[in-house]
Amino acid sequence: MRVIGVGDNVVDKYVHKKVIYPGGNALNFSVYAKQLGIDAAYLGVFGNDRAASHIIQTMQSLDIDISHCRQHEGENGYALVDLIDGDRVFVGGNHGGVQNEHPIQLTSTDLAYLQSFHLVHSSIYSGMEQEIRKIHQAGIPLSFDFSSDWSPSLLQRLCPFIDYSLLSCGHVPEDEVEGLLKQIVSCGSRLALATMGSRGAIVYDGEHVYRQHPHHVNPVDTLGAGDSFFTVFILRFLQGEQGLSAALEEAARFAAQTCLVEGAFGYGISYEESV
Repeated sequence: MRVIGVGDNVVDKYVHKKVIYPGGNALNFSVYAKQLGIDAAYLGVFGNDRAASHIIQTMQSLDIDISHCRQHEGENGYALVDLIDGDRVFVGGNHGGVQNEHPIQLTSTDLAYLQSFHLVHSSIYSGMEQEIRKIHQAGIPLSFDFSSDWSPSLLQRLCPFIDYSLLSCGHVPEDEVEGLLKQIVSCGSRLALATMGSRGAIVYDGEHVYRQHPHHVNPVDTLGAGDSFFTVFILRFLQGEQGLSAALEEAARFAAQTCLVEGAFGYGISYEESV
């Protein structure tokens, strides 16, 4: 299996200890897939500052293919993060930096490259809404993280082109989540997953609803927990070696371990080294 994250990368700047960590939904997917032993690549937009250099060096050290990435002059994307009782809280950022100025526009060469993968993963923060139809028309399976920034109209517009939809529903009453997932599948997605923080996760595959309780740990940092949960779940599901329930259980175990690592997956450096 070969998979690729396409879209956002950032450095998460931890203001309480002046350390930056590589991150971003699409980039995290690639890193977690690599941790699972999957051949993983990443396609995104980098700036030319020290933060971008740190992400590039990290990806190279992890042997993740970034050969199709773009790089432009300017500030790499960053998010300001504070940590409160082990839970990360976003307190600002630069809205993607150069990615906003130079959004990904997939060429025929890019699409031919993406067709060599079994799954493309992107996110609502990747500026990829206009490119989703291209990926779908190229016959490439696509998963997409809407995070908590979804609306009924957005889901209705994009889900016909997305195979596997992921939503963060920590703010949604549990009795409403099941109906929401069924609506997503009725719009065109083959499968829909909602993560709900300490309440666990719910999956609907068009026929059955599955629930998964979290594995409780004393978290060092919850950043990346949702990304790691989804990565394990969708890859184990697609590998077909275990059923949905087993894939959810393994995802919960992996996400709990992610909460014991600072940043999304470590590799922090101090502010002073990053500028």
